[in-house]
Amino acid sequence: MPAAGFPEIRDRFPEYVFDAVGSGRVWPGAGAEALSATHQTWLRDPANGQFLFDVFREPHEGETWICRRDEGLRLPYDAIIERTADGIPYLVPEVVLLFKAKASRPKDQADFDGVLPLLGRARRDLLGEWLERVHPGHPWLAELAG
Repeated sequence: MPAAGFPEIRDRFPEYVFDAVGSGRVWPGAGAEALSATHQTWLRDPANGQFLFDVFREPHEGETWICRRDEGLRLPYDAIIERTADGIPYLVPEVVLLFKAKASRPKDQADFDGVLPLLGRARRDLLGEWLERVHPGHPWLAELAG
């Protein structure tokens, strides 16, 4: 979500705690300093310690998303967020895979392998362009081209 919109999410869940996450560390009940130094936030139930969901606070200019790994990659939010039939928003798979590509773990490779057959040519080409730009030489590029 746009970073400037995070207070709206936080205010909707006053009974929970938001922890900042980054570099293998968790900042419980993150204040402004930890939030400004990170982009990932986990919502935690303080009663049982269970994490309920994850919010990525992304750079943006108004309604335009800015890729934190390449500020030249900018898209309108309505181009990267789609909705289920029930209206639940989700990030398009090519953007998710772009971020999973940085330090691909076995679960990221499994996600790529599972999603690739579902991507049409246009989405494959777009992901390929972005990977070439952000992670040149990435191993997924060969599979996307095929």
